[in-house]
Amino acid sequence: MYLDCNATAPIEPAVRETVTLWLADELGNAGSRTHEYGLRANRAVQEARRQVAAVVDADANEVIFTSGATESNNIAILGLAAYGEESGRRHIVSTAIEHKAALEPLEALEARGFSVTLLRPDETGAVSAESVKDALRPDTLLVSVMHANNETGAIQPLSEIANALGDHDAYFHVDAAQGYGKDLVPLRNKRIDLISVSGHKIYGPLGIGALVLRRRGFKRPPVKAIMFGGGQERGLRPGTARPADCRPGRCGRHGTQGQKSPPAKVPRDQAVCLRRARTSGHPYSCSPGAHTIECHELLRPRRRLGSGYGGPQGYRSRF
Repeated sequence: MYLDCNATAPIEPAVRETVTLWLADELGNAGSRTHEYGLRANRAVQEARRQVAAVVDADANEVIFTSGATESNNIAILGLAAYGEESGRRHIVSTAIEHKAALEPLEALEARGFSVTLLRPDETGAVSAESVKDALRPDTLLVSVMHANNETGAIQPLSEIANALGDHDAYFHVDAAQGYGKDLVPLRNKRIDLISVSGHKIYGPLGIGALVLRRRGFKRPPVKAIMFGGGQERGLRPGTARPADCRPGRCGRHGTQGQKSPPAKVPRDQAVCLRRARTSGHPYSCSPGAHTIECHELLRPRRRLGSGYGGPQGYRSRF
C-alpha cells in the first residue's frame, strides 16, 4: 500500500497515454515551426500551457514550463534578485516551514546581502496573515509562502495574506507543489504574482513543472533568467520543450475531478494498525493528500507499506 503521494504520486493513466504518444509516435521540435512535425509539437505545448493556466485562472502566456517546482522556486526567488538590487529593495518575507527548494535560494540571497525574515507557524502549522503584514517593510521585495506543507498538510491562509498585502509593492510568490490541482480558489487570487507547480505531485511524470507569472496590468514580474542558452519560455527557461512532458495542467484537471471520490477500501492483508496514536496539525484547514499522525507504535502489514514520516532531518520516505 503506497501512502507517500506527497513525495511522488503514481502517474494518471490518461496522462501516461499522452506521454507515451509523444515519446513513441510523434516527433518534432516545438521551436521548429517550418514543417508539420514542429507545428504539431508546438500546438501540443501551447495546449498544455492553456491547461496549466486554466487551473489557476491565468493567461496561457503567463505560464513557462520548467523541470519541476524546485526550478520554478529558484527562478521566482533568484530571478527577482537583480531587480531588488537595482531598486534597493533587499528584504524578503517567508516562513520557517518552506521546502528546501525555497529556503536554500533564500539563503543564497542572504549571502548576497539580502535580509530574509522567516515567520514561524502557530501550533496548527500555519502562519497568520497578520504576522506577514507586520513583517512588511518599505523595502520588502518578495513575500514567499507555500500553499500546503508537505509534512503536516497545513494549508496556509493565502487569500488572507493576499488581502493583507493590499497595495504594497512586494511580489507574492506561492510554492503550490502540494496545492495546485487540489485547493484551487486561493491560487486564483490575482494578488498572487508567482505560482510554482510540480507535475509529479498531481499524477504526472517526474521532471516537469511550471511557473505562473501573473501580470500586474500589462507588466510581468521583473524576473530574470538564471540559466541561458536558447531563449525559450519567453527568455526565462532555455531548453527544447518536450510535448511529452508538458502535462501538469491535464494532471491538475484529473486531480480536481477526483477530489470527491469515495475512499478506497484497504484489503485486510494491507491494513495498518496504529497504537497510541493521535492526530495533530490544523483541525480542518489541511491538504486532502496529507495528514499528521503522532504514532508511538505501528503494527506493520504483511505486504509492503510506503509512507512518509518527519524525523530530525525533516521529511523522508519509508518503504
